[in-house]
Amino acid sequence: MISTHDSALQSWLDEELEGVVSRFEAELSSELSCVNWLSSYVQRYRGKMLRPSLLLLAGYATSEGGDRVSEAHRVASTVVEMIHMATLVHDDILDEADLRRRGATINHLRGNEAAVMLGDYLISHAYHLCSSLEGTWISRAVGRVTNTVCEGELLQLENRENWSLDRRTYLEIVRRKTGGLCGLCCWLGGALWRGTPAVPGRDDSGVMGGLWRFGESLGVAFQVADDVLDLVGEEREVGKTLGVDLRKGKLTLPVIVYLSMLEEAERGSLIETFSALGEMPENEFEDVLRSLRGQIVASGALDAARDEARGLLAVGVEEGLGGLSEGPAVRALAGLSEQVVDRWV
Repeated sequence: MISTHDSALQSWLDEELEGVVSRFEAELSSELSCVNWLSSYVQRYRGKMLRPSLLLLAGYATSEGGDRVSEAHRVASTVVEMIHMATLVHDDILDEADLRRRGATINHLRGNEAAVMLGDYLISHAYHLCSSLEGTWISRAVGRVTNTVCEGELLQLENRENWSLDRRTYLEIVRRKTGGLCGLCCWLGGALWRGTPAVPGRDDSGVMGGLWRFGESLGVAFQVADDVLDLVGEEREVGKTLGVDLRKGKLTLPVIVYLSMLEEAERGSLIETFSALGEMPENEFEDVLRSLRGQIVASGALDAARDEARGLLAVGVEEGLGGLSEGPAVRALAGLSEQVVDRWV
């Protein structure tokens, strides 16, 4: 779970997140033992619970006295956690990943068929739970964002082995895949107090649009951090299969920046190497990845990618949190941006 650096706030948030876990387990409970086994196992995928934390903290930050959050905030926090977990299960299938949170992936243990159905089961239950909330606008807002997540995945698939992928397209993929759900979480935190039937988005004016943009920028920076770790992290520390992006022909920001620094002949040679990675034996692939790590670090491309993400975060914090009253929840949200940066250290 995330750290708020505030003992009273931390106790409250930890208790709320425990409630999210309990509601998650209760919602997925089945009469079938095989389903319960998968539902139980997938909870090993749970990390810091960033998305429900964003929703709860944004709810607290925008409350006007009385309760810090409502029951609707608690239910919605469980919904977004289910959707996030479903995307992880499906991502592991697409990436043919064997390791997640230092344990075997569902697709590695039970095969792609079971993993596909489990991801669908999570999404189905997310919408079932969401339907218990008052007002169809909440389900529509969640549906709009899950549509965007799928569009981001399809855009990424369309650009596999596109070795000329530019920053703009990369950031559009990440904004849709990762930024949108984090933006929704922050937006919902405020909207659930207001009963806002409006369509959510980064272009909304005032506090609500600012909350969205803050969450979106945090999600994008979080993904850039993941991309950095995929290149220079240690598998035993990161806890998941590394080097998958390059093997699958997916360019990430550090690699895009590095390619832009090279002369045409060098770039062409490296692209030839990239094109062969998918069929390369594991030991040879590890050698290539190790060499590439050294080149990217030495070139300054890694620092440039980090700086770009930091810049996005700084704008998100200023635009998204500047209009909120100072308080422990607002400070905790601002602190989350520092925790994203700390993942790179």
